[in-house]
Amino acid sequence: MNPSTTTRRTDGAPSIAIVGAGPRGAGILERLVASAPEMHAGALAGPGLDVHLIDPYPAGAGRIWRHEQSPLLAMNSMAADVTMYTDDSVVIDGPIVAGPSFWDWAQDLREHGDPEAELGDELAGELRAVTASTFPSRRLQSHYLGRVLRDVIAQAPPGMRVHIHRTVATGLTEEGGRQVVALADGGPLRVDSVVLASGHLDATPTDDECALRARSHELGLRYLVPEQTTDSDLSVIRPGETVLARGLGLAFVDLVVLLFEGRGGRFEPDPEDGDQLRYVPSGAEPHLVAGSPRGATYHSKTHYQLLAGRPPLPRFLSGETTDALIASAGGRGDGIDMATQVWPLMAKEIGWGWYHELVNGHPDRVRLGWDEFAARYDELDWDSDGMRALIEDSVPDPLDRLDLNALDRPLDGLHAPDMAALQPLVRARIAEDLRQHVEQRHTPHLGAFVAMLSVYSETTRLSGSDALSARSKASDMPWWQSFFNAVASGPPGFRVRQMLALSRAGFVEFLGAGMRVDVDPSGRASGARFRATSATLGGADTVTSTVLVDARLPDPSVSRSTDALVTSLAAAGDIVEDVLVDDDGAVLRNTGLIKVRPADGALVRSDGRVHPHRFAVGPHTTVKVAGAFTRPGMNAQSLRYNDAVARAVLRSLPAERAAAA
Repeated sequence: MNPSTTTRRTDGAPSIAIVGAGPRGAGILERLVASAPEMHAGALAGPGLDVHLIDPYPAGAGRIWRHEQSPLLAMNSMAADVTMYTDDSVVIDGPIVAGPSFWDWAQDLREHGDPEAELGDELAGELRAVTASTFPSRRLQSHYLGRVLRDVIAQAPPGMRVHIHRTVATGLTEEGGRQVVALADGGPLRVDSVVLASGHLDATPTDDECALRARSHELGLRYLVPEQTTDSDLSVIRPGETVLARGLGLAFVDLVVLLFEGRGGRFEPDPEDGDQLRYVPSGAEPHLVAGSPRGATYHSKTHYQLLAGRPPLPRFLSGETTDALIASAGGRGDGIDMATQVWPLMAKEIGWGWYHELVNGHPDRVRLGWDEFAARYDELDWDSDGMRALIEDSVPDPLDRLDLNALDRPLDGLHAPDMAALQPLVRARIAEDLRQHVEQRHTPHLGAFVAMLSVYSETTRLSGSDALSARSKASDMPWWQSFFNAVASGPPGFRVRQMLALSRAGFVEFLGAGMRVDVDPSGRASGARFRATSATLGGADTVTSTVLVDARLPDPSVSRSTDALVTSLAAAGDIVEDVLVDDDGAVLRNTGLIKVRPADGALVRSDGRVHPHRFAVGPHTTVKVAGAFTRPGMNAQSLRYNDAVARAVLRSLPAERAAAA
């Protein structure tokens, strides 16, 4: 079945609009295709069911994964760790429909297809070199996602019609019980239900960012506000000049790629140490000085597989435990304190993943067998003398013991009198972390990562409910999200090796943890400057520059959104930001997130009611799901949530239409 691009409306048939046709929108469509025969067999046999995908970017890939971006930008997942399809591990109400992972698709295309015809010569060459442990380019991922969407559409049951609209949805109103989606190009779509699946939404700068930008302009400085790095105008950064960068996450990695390799620099094996890289400059690159609250790059992605298989999860923070926590908070106004009531279970779960892999995958490095270790571990609280004694007695090498504090604060205890003395110290910490994420001796890191995914699923449920206290939502949940991102969403190891090479060559310097930036407007000969230091330096040394880049995505915000549809819905009170308010009425934090019902993503209106025909999924909502695609065999939260939302959307189709069908 080929998608239609017409704006034709089949008013006699039930119809759905999905705003956003990237991986999240495609994932919802896949689940609609899977469940429609069961839930709307009558409609399919009668007038049919229409689904409209709306996106100005290529359907399937969407904005982030579109082909039209630098070929140097890579995924931060290995080829074998990416799928859009359910498998036997996924616990859902809808049907399990298997499909190829990225690695399956790559092998099939390489062995049975025509890569040059489908991908072009450049990507066909990349495909030939891909292995299960390769971190492919985002452009190659774009083609996998496009293939997934084509397959999903081809698998749509008879009577189900999929229409693709390469345009922007600019508004959403209601007429006669139907949802009317205004399009920038073409006539309005009249549908029964709508899913907002636009992924990361752009937002205008915050008040502080606007003030800094205005002050910078006044003083002749250049300030790049938070945004998608691939969309930033980096031409304002001149060769050879010093640039300050705030943030060391994935946006920073993209910044490094585009400013160095993207300007003609290259990496080669270091002739003096084959395990390291050497950077060969082009002469067009700047000098980058970067810092963040943690002061180190995100932890590298692991480059190995579990030796002991997937840990039996969840165990301590299970669905039943979460249900009990939510129920226990039902009658209390103060809610659950995450730090004291939930974190001990979270930490114990992460430890369970770590030690399951250590004891079963590396039995020569422990003194107890798994049965005895697990039985004793079960009985002990995470932060207890008994647990510490068990681990110290059972695990002789401290490197084999899980240290959550070190993972969270990798530069703790590090101090230096100046930038020159600091650089080798930070490089040593980053290099050691990289070693542990690529050498198979340290596979417990992957066990902990798998457990963190399980924990993330349950904390999402807690955060989306009213169980957590407002204070925990305002402070503990942002900390957890940041910690999860740093540990679980880091760059591939080869990117870390490149950043270390740039640092050794003097092109990238690290400021340390607790970065601080201000503007020095003094009239000295050099003019006004941004000035940066860090807690690691103790303020003993500063770096100045005329350029500051906030290397991160903009914070989510409904009120500052540049999306016309979101803005119009907010103005009408049809969507609201999640604002956290303390018991005394004081506003603790405006999360900027679109408030939705946790179970199915239904939009919450300003009067507190849930709209029966409007839904939203993605990082701009109060239900935080870890990624739009996932590793196979992981009972992934993203797949489970896609299924729940899709089935809710199908149930939302008007009864009279379903009956008429």
